Amino acid sequence: MPSGVRVAIALGSNLGDRDAHLRYAVTRLSTILTDLRVSTFHNTAAVEVDEPQPDYLNAVVSGTTTLTPHALLAEMLTIERERGRERPSLRASRTLDLDLIFYGDQVISTPDLTVPHPRWRERAFVVGPLSEVWDDLGR
Repeated sequence: MPSGVRVAIALGSNLGDRDAHLRYAVTRLSTILTDLRVSTFHNTAAVEVDEPQPDYLNAVVSGTTTLTPHALLAEMLTIERERGRERPSLRASRTLDLDLIFYGDQVISTPDLTVPHPRWRERAFVVGPLSEVWDDLGR
C-alpha cells in the first residue's frame, strides 16, 4: 500500500441541499485523507449537458491518503451513494459527484478509473478551486 500519496478530488452537487452535500463529502473525506485542504465553494452553471439543469456547487479538496487508487475510488462511490447519488445517465443531475483529479504523479488508465482526470484542464469549475488547494498546477 502506498504511503502518504497526495490526491485531489473534485466535488459537485446540483440537486437538493447542495451545500449540505458538499459539506458531508468534506467531513467523510476527512476520515480517509490527512492534511485536508478545502477550496471555497463555487456556484457554476451546468456544462456539457443535453437539457437544462440547476446550477452546480463545486469545490476541490486535497489531502494525503494511504489508500490505493481503486480503494479511494470505492470510498468516493460509497460517499456518493450515502447522499443518494443515482446514475440514470452519464450527465444527469446529481446530489453528489466526486471525481479523482490527481493521485500523486501517477497516470492510471483502467476501465473504471482515469487519472489525472482527462478533462480537468478544460473545466473552470475544477481549475479555479484546484488552484486554491494544489500548489503545483504546472502539470
